[in-house]
Amino acid sequence: MKKKERFEQLIEYFKVNMPVAETELDYSNPYELLVAVILSAQCTDKRVNMMTPDLFKRYPDPFKLAEAEPEEVFDYIRSCSYPNNKSKHLVGMARMLTQDFEGVVPDDIKELQKLPGVGRKTANVIASVIYDKPAMAVDTHVFRVSARIGLTTNSKTPLETEKQLMRYIPEELVATAHHWLILHGRYVCLARKPKCKQCGLKELCKYYEKEVQDN
Repeated sequence: MKKKERFEQLIEYFKVNMPVAETELDYSNPYELLVAVILSAQCTDKRVNMMTPDLFKRYPDPFKLAEAEPEEVFDYIRSCSYPNNKSKHLVGMARMLTQDFEGVVPDDIKELQKLPGVGRKTANVIASVIYDKPAMAVDTHVFRVSARIGLTTNSKTPLETEKQLMRYIPEELVATAHHWLILHGRYVCLARKPKCKQCGLKELCKYYEKEVQDN
């Protein structure tokens, strides 16, 4: 199967079986999503959603968060991974956001990456989810699923995966496709024990063809 055909079949499958695909992080505005995505690095969305209600109640906007010290923020996020670093990143992000961007979360990926704690993946999430831009955020799920199915070839980095995916996914579907791949990796194409037998994509999946069907 040619790569173009593989992408076409994958897109058709998800259009039918997952017409609505959205982030599982709870948020009500761009600032809250930015905080939640920073917290979600190497941490589950479920865990983040348990922490953010109290955090947002105490720091409802970037101006309030900018006034805080990392030690104060730490108490609200101590149950997530790397709370020391993330508390510093959140306060630093809020201070830059208020000083340099008047408290408004920018829509430009390069501008977003200037904020502490915001790498390319986080910037792409904000650009696609909030501003509906064709940005493909590559996390561990997207990286793994894309390689297993055969959407990417010999990709060694998230950026390589991002570029390969962007070649074949129509611009208007990029933001949704990001969530398709994440959710598929989270609930079906698991890292250690993928649920291949019940996967609706197994007929076009290279991993299933080599590792499951042949054994």
